Amino acid sequence: MLKKIVILGPESTGKSTLCEQLAQHYETMWCPEFAREYLLTNGTNYEYEDLLTIARGQLALEDEYSSTLERNSLPMMEEGGHLPLFIDTDMYVMKVWSEFVFGKCHRFILDQIGERKYDLYLLCNTDLPWVEDELREYPELHTRKKLYSIYKDIMVNQPVPWVDISGDDDARLRKGIAAIDTLLG
Repeated sequence: MLKKIVILGPESTGKSTLCEQLAQHYETMWCPEFAREYLLTNGTNYEYEDLLTIARGQLALEDEYSSTLERNSLPMMEEGGHLPLFIDTDMYVMKVWSEFVFGKCHRFILDQIGERKYDLYLLCNTDLPWVEDELREYPELHTRKKLYSIYKDIMVNQPVPWVDISGDDDARLRKGIAAIDTLLG
């Protein structure tokens, strides 16, 4: 059975790195963040409507990775095995982004939060050093901490298990593996 594990948190908190490391560890796939490619292609002067396009693109990418992984792992899953898919960003991220930047969120994104089902969230904390990137908007630690608090409030108030991921890259990977092993166990 496919287990969907979402890695989320403010920008520059090691989400993509953790996704890649976990996918390597479990010999599986990870679904990248659609927004990155979209913004690199279309520019960083995005509007409110662009976030709806990005949300739809993220969901399509997630569905594509889910189908590919299920198709390629069918024999193992038929024997009762669990295979994780690591997802770099979900609709909670789109909600926070929309509300933080524009003060509102598309109904589609909110509906998808209720419809999509995940098995575990890994919330990346802000204790890694800021890494400059042409797409990142919030280098100030106080802004990143504010965003982290928003994500933490969401995690506390939703039903899916979640784990706070902090420390250096090795510590983050160890915490992620421990949480996933518990889930898969």
